[in-house]
Amino acid sequence: MKELLKLAEIPRSTFYYHLKRLNRDDKYKEIKDEILSIFHENKGRYGYRRITLELKNRGFRINHKTVFRLIKTMGLQSIQRPKRRYNSYQGTIGKIADNLLKRNFKAKRPNQKLVTDITEFKVNNEKLYLSPMIDLYNGEVA
Repeated sequence: MKELLKLAEIPRSTFYYHLKRLNRDDKYKEIKDEILSIFHENKGRYGYRRITLELKNRGFRINHKTVFRLIKTMGLQSIQRPKRRYNSYQGTIGKIADNLLKRNFKAKRPNQKLVTDITEFKVNNEKLYLSPMIDLYNGEVA
């Protein structure tokens, strides 16, 4: 053995250090198996945070950073949903009235064209609605 170490130009302590590291048992083997089972039970949807919580529910005490490192070394990656921007538009809802005025807001005689709009007020935690009728001839409330 001495001749081989001399030939490889490796100190004896270095050889035994690496030999010991090769024969060492994986102290996270049980946790890795559990991580794999949790990952596959949830069809790859769980990331390291949810896996950490599930491990804690199953009685393992382990830090989330350790779980993250183990998942990374195991090559597991959760499915990420594509990010969607918020869009409040829901399409056309309700009935659209016909455009009878065609932007002609002048009337030639009273009570020919009347328009309205609904306004909501909150009074004493109740909703009140006001809908005045306005004559387009002179702008009076009818």
